[in-house]
Amino acid sequence: MNGLGAIEAKAADENLAVFGVLPVEAADGLPEEIRTLVLIGPKEPGFWPHLRASPEWQDGKPDPVDRWSRRVIEALAGDLGGMAYFPFGGPPYHPFYSWALRSRRAWASPVRFLVHDQAGLFVSYRGAIGLRQDHEHPVAGQSPCDACAAKPCLSACPPGALGVEGYDLPACHAFLDTLAGEGCISLGCAVRRACPLSHAYGRLPEQSAYHMRLFHK
Repeated sequence: MNGLGAIEAKAADENLAVFGVLPVEAADGLPEEIRTLVLIGPKEPGFWPHLRASPEWQDGKPDPVDRWSRRVIEALAGDLGGMAYFPFGGPPYHPFYSWALRSRRAWASPVRFLVHDQAGLFVSYRGAIGLRQDHEHPVAGQSPCDACAAKPCLSACPPGALGVEGYDLPACHAFLDTLAGEGCISLGCAVRRACPLSHAYGRLPEQSAYHMRLFHK
């Protein structure tokens, strides 16, 4: 098995999936020999139990998700003769939002968060693998939001902190401090949960709760 099929198979062994492929541009600031970026995200269902069984989660040290991501994706990149890049731990800071848009599998949603053709508004990128080979760039798709008539994301935020006008971060945190905000803490952001694609993705509420607790320290 060669090419992207090999990457997908190796990633699946760690409950990860290929979330996009894009050609490298000079502005990305990567080594000249890196020609292609492969974006890696959680493969659901099953990612969270797999990660929680890892040594990084079990050792009780800080940042288990990032430490697991670094170990696993660096090993995967090494097996493929590539280099690993991450959305955490900079500098340097890599433009994952821009990379996602250029992958043609993610778009800016009506609430400006990224929406992915598989993960919906639950999209997250655990890392990227830079390859020295050219790979076929997927044909440009269409944002799933274009066919979503109801657009529930626009009205899902209980305090109205997230909508077409952008993100009122203080209002979000203030709401999470209230009893009414417990649903977003324990189940995940109501806006992200409202996306129809998010419903089908299979992300566990426990994972969302973990990240929400870190967000709302």
